[in-house]
Amino acid sequence: MGKRVGMEVSIAAAEAVKQANVDVISAYPITPQTHVVEHLSELVANGELDAEFFCVESEHSALSVCVGSEATGARSFTCTSSQGLALMSEITYIASALRLPIVMIIANRALSAPISIWNDHSDVMSIRDCGWIQFFAENGQDVYDHVFIAYRLAEDRNVLLPAIINMDGFTLSHVIEPIEFIEQEKIDRFLPPYQPVHRLHPDRPVSMGGIALPPIFTETKKAHEVALQGSMPKILETWKAFGDMTGRYYQPVETYKAEDAETIMVIMGSFGETASAAVDLMREEGRSVGLAKIRLWRPFPFEAFKQATLHAKQLVVIDRAISIGGPGGPVASEVKAALYGEPIRPVVYNFVAGLGGRDVSPSDFIKMVDKAEIEIEEGNREGYEIYGVRE
Repeated sequence: MGKRVGMEVSIAAAEAVKQANVDVISAYPITPQTHVVEHLSELVANGELDAEFFCVESEHSALSVCVGSEATGARSFTCTSSQGLALMSEITYIASALRLPIVMIIANRALSAPISIWNDHSDVMSIRDCGWIQFFAENGQDVYDHVFIAYRLAEDRNVLLPAIINMDGFTLSHVIEPIEFIEQEKIDRFLPPYQPVHRLHPDRPVSMGGIALPPIFTETKKAHEVALQGSMPKILETWKAFGDMTGRYYQPVETYKAEDAETIMVIMGSFGETASAAVDLMREEGRSVGLAKIRLWRPFPFEAFKQATLHAKQLVVIDRAISIGGPGGPVASEVKAALYGEPIRPVVYNFVAGLGGRDVSPSDFIKMVDKAEIEIEEGNREGYEIYGVRE
């Protein structure tokens, strides 16, 4: 085992980026991701990390710099939140379509208006279809570990796609947690230097990002779709290799007391540990309730999700973003689509909770399960509501 240290999660994330031996960091500070890039700037300024640090004038430029640097073969990193991601969104589609294995941490935060600096998942849901591999972290150890996992996976020659690590703003980014650090020699073996297939270089000119006329544009999108869906075996392989090195094994969908559960809560992100406490309380009362935590958001783990949930009678999906004008939350929509073709499937009841950083306690999770079970029993099989709205 490595050294175990109590540390702010943002600082641990920055230390992981340092251990990953990145070449370029491009950043524009925005709450609550600021501590990540602030610490990285200190590491570069102090000579602890041999990298170029670009302090740019906007988030759009932050990712644009990474696109340029990654295209030359430089391992590149950036970080953002909320409105910053909204401004950056144009370039997220370009980075993935150009198959550039950039890694980005998003300290998830609500989108304005009104202005909120607190956590929900509305920022990343705005780019859920941008073509990046997307992970959700439950705790600080997950964030630290997935920096190495993301780079090794993204740079694999059979993948070559950028990757996002989602960590809940403030709820994770600004809290101190015990982090088990990995020895540098192990990281160096796990994450070898990046060897690009194609790179911008004056001695061997190539074109990147050219125009696609209508007769070939569809084929480029199909190739992108095949690449993202085809990354699943490599994701599993990378998690397995990381687990063999550290003893910490990750899965696309991780469950807690769900194997025999009639009711399963479905969540993403830091809600997982609080929801687990709620499951324990309900189990003590003899209730058949479990938990399914979606760690891999893109590519969506259809088969793993079915295996984890199809035996249940009902799913209580708890979103942290709202699809205004749509059928509920984005996770619930995805879950319903995943199960639609199954002849026997659980009923899905959807809550949107924790918007703009509102606290959701174990008792709140219990109340949501109570309400869902009552509604379903009374015949409401398409339930959706925003939890805790004050009328």
